[in-house]
Amino acid sequence: MMRALLFLVAMCLAGGASAHKPSDSYLVLNVAGKNVSGQWDIALRDLDVAIGLDQDGNGELTWDEVRARHGAIAAYALARLKLASAGVACPLRVTEHLLDEHSDGAYAVLRLQASCADDIVALDADYRLLFDIDPQHKGLLRLTNRTQTSTAIFTPDSPLQKLQVQDASRWRQFFDYVKHGVWHIWIGFDHILFLLALLLPAVLVWRAAGWQGRDTFRASFIEVLKVVTAFTLAHSITLTLATLGVVSLPSRVVESAIAASVLLAALNNIRPVFERSRALVAFVFGLIHGFGFASVLLDLGLPKTALLLSLVGFNVGVEVGQLAIVAVFLPLAFAARRTFAYRRVVLVGGSTLIALIALVWLFERLFDFKVMS
Repeated sequence: MMRALLFLVAMCLAGGASAHKPSDSYLVLNVAGKNVSGQWDIALRDLDVAIGLDQDGNGELTWDEVRARHGAIAAYALARLKLASAGVACPLRVTEHLLDEHSDGAYAVLRLQASCADDIVALDADYRLLFDIDPQHKGLLRLTNRTQTSTAIFTPDSPLQKLQVQDASRWRQFFDYVKHGVWHIWIGFDHILFLLALLLPAVLVWRAAGWQGRDTFRASFIEVLKVVTAFTLAHSITLTLATLGVVSLPSRVVESAIAASVLLAALNNIRPVFERSRALVAFVFGLIHGFGFASVLLDLGLPKTALLLSLVGFNVGVEVGQLAIVAVFLPLAFAARRTFAYRRVVLVGGSTLIALIALVWLFERLFDFKVMS
């Protein structure tokens, strides 16, 4: 039990050590008959890593440097996106190069055109951009056909997708977003480490200036239930408000605040300040994490007709992913709660590592530089 718990914590910390804001690209495709048009926004920082844009090596990209690599950018992108209809390839071409600014930096914008042999009923998409470089990369797709809109998210686990152009199933879209919500929480190492920092002391109680194991599994379960419920309620509120456009915060502010929440939660395990109010802390910081969850849906630019379904499905997926982590962690932690190894190595040692990782994240996100690869 103890070895399994140490392995679980070590895996979370190992993933967290390389975690920063995962890269996304934004693909919009418009289908009309047998023709496809659209645009593809790809972060310049990702293209610089993939094919090298910074020719003078000074760490800053200029328009001349990007323009000089237009051919290489187009070749790299088109080699990693293939479209087909009814088993017949629809060759893509780049018709224009532009630049745009997103919340996390500058993006190359590729205007796309393709023609298929016949009118498109379903479009097969094979997306492979950056998966060999960044396993956390996602391709966010919005597909339109007259008044109908559907969405998809490409990940290393789902690079091939059949996109229904006509009569797209709303239930399929719902379950796709459930899956994407699960995936988002599992690769969101800052969210995982925050949750882990709150869960580590849930099987303990602070008495006589020291941590002691709780007497019953029921007491530990209730403590976990309060923390998880508070976190869920809070991030569901801000996820909904941010996705509906009611409240908006800059990406750097949100990402920095998330890092700060991980840091404070971990430090509290080393020297408890709010030992009896972890649920309140989970709620307060959960409000910030909700903005982080919302960034995926906001970046898709979903129309109002698809927004509610996608929002509910994504939120359900986040909860399923979160509960899966709790289901694995709680029995192991409870079994090991009275051991010296759990109280000192897992709780104090693990919390110290979490705090150090979060501190690096905080400086990276506040000052926009990268310490960890």
